[in-house]
Amino acid sequence: MSFHPLLSLSENTGFDEHLDRLKSSETSSTSSSIRHRLSCFKDLHDCVDDLLLLPCNQKALSQDRGDTWIDKLLDGSLRLLDVCVIAKDALSQIKESTHELQSIIRRRRGSETSFANEVRKYLAIRKEVKKAIPKALKTIGSKSANKSRETPAMVRSLRGVEAITMNVFESLLSFTAGPQLQSKSLNWSIVSKLVQHKKVTSLGEEADINEFEKVDAALVSLVSHKMSKSDYNFQYENAPTWIGELESNIQDLEEGIEFLSRRLIKNCYTVEHI
Repeated sequence: MSFHPLLSLSENTGFDEHLDRLKSSETSSTSSSIRHRLSCFKDLHDCVDDLLLLPCNQKALSQDRGDTWIDKLLDGSLRLLDVCVIAKDALSQIKESTHELQSIIRRRRGSETSFANEVRKYLAIRKEVKKAIPKALKTIGSKSANKSRETPAMVRSLRGVEAITMNVFESLLSFTAGPQLQSKSLNWSIVSKLVQHKKVTSLGEEADINEFEKVDAALVSLVSHKMSKSDYNFQYENAPTWIGELESNIQDLEEGIEFLSRRLIKNCYTVEHI
């Protein structure tokens, strides 16, 4: 292998700062933290773009095209794109179903049977998503990057970006899956938190509840009818708000994933055509 002087990402102004910001939020898996981390990738990938476009790096990369680390770099980006597709598909299915639920609830359209049928469609989609996500997470974990000391510094940095990006997607997919719908005790635990609205000043204080879990639990409880009339009315009246919050979060996540997809495609093209 012939080595050439490449500027590593860590030598690029601001890269370490952006990377540290992403690493500092790794322990949190709330919707806001995941959205924040997705937004942070813009600044991080600006640094990556600048580095890949430097003439010295392009020259070195073009001279080392026979080395396997370039193929591994491209393979890593393609794996990330596969995960982007999985995440976007899961979110799109859920969002489409929530739109119909909102229509039925807000317009008071159809009978109680129509509402129950639409809820069951939503829960069926959630069940399918919950089955697909563990398979995707297993695929992610089985193909972790193998870093070598012989790999040029810039490539090691790019592989580091790949690793933390994959970590964010693991958090996003796990967050989207949430607990199993079959866990009745968990569902009722969440429901009990939701109906304690009289003891708090606002629903915003229930930030510890995953938005997907909140909607799942509320809808399961509504179709089961295992609650008092007042609690049922509370759940039904607030369902549009909770579903709306979920849709808003999904929209933000989709935008972040779409941005990252475009950047990954751009980076693949740049490396492939140097």
